[in-house]
Amino acid sequence: MTRLRSGEAAQQSKMHPSLPSVVAFDLGKVLLDFDYAIAARKISSRGALTPPQVRPLLECSPLLRRFESGFLTDEQFAVEVCSACGFSGTLNDFYAAFADIFWEIKPMIAVQAALRANGVPTCVFSNTNGIAVAHIRRRFPFFARFDAYVLSYQQGASKPDPKIYAALERMTGRTGEAILYLDDRAENVQAGLLRGWRAFQHETPEKTIPLLRQMGLPVSLNP
Repeated sequence: MTRLRSGEAAQQSKMHPSLPSVVAFDLGKVLLDFDYAIAARKISSRGALTPPQVRPLLECSPLLRRFESGFLTDEQFAVEVCSACGFSGTLNDFYAAFADIFWEIKPMIAVQAALRANGVPTCVFSNTNGIAVAHIRRRFPFFARFDAYVLSYQQGASKPDPKIYAALERMTGRTGEAILYLDDRAENVQAGLLRGWRAFQHETPEKTIPLLRQMGLPVSLNP
């Protein structure tokens, strides 16, 4: 991981002393939307369970939590889910079905691009897993254009565990109000607020972008 740029960001901070010096984005539901029902249908079509039976294994099970916290490898997670579902495909078939559930939230991707273009460092801060990240790197070029990545499966902890918030502070060299954090989940936002971050619950680009503009950040509702 690279250290965050100073150059233009420092210049911006002199012009707007209240500006954050790094913006941390959650990934799912902020930059990328997703639907586990897509994966559940694909896996069910080659297995013994119905899509409604498969979906909880993928979306909200203790198994997924362990996977996204780094306690299972990609293969271990896939084998356990395939066994539970009676999935008849290969591991690569499972990876493809499990991961291909995302689409871009284009106004928020444009926000990150505008920040980067204006010298404001940005960070991905996400509960995620290796299968999803490998797919996202291949499928969505914007993902390569961040200054830092703090990913739960690499850190051995998932939000809202304080351990992963501390990892972001170490990686970026920023603390407190220097960090602006956007996440769709209230409990994750609250954990950021408890550390003194400027954390906001993202609902829609139409609500978030004006908030960023009010803070003096160079973003627009019109990508």
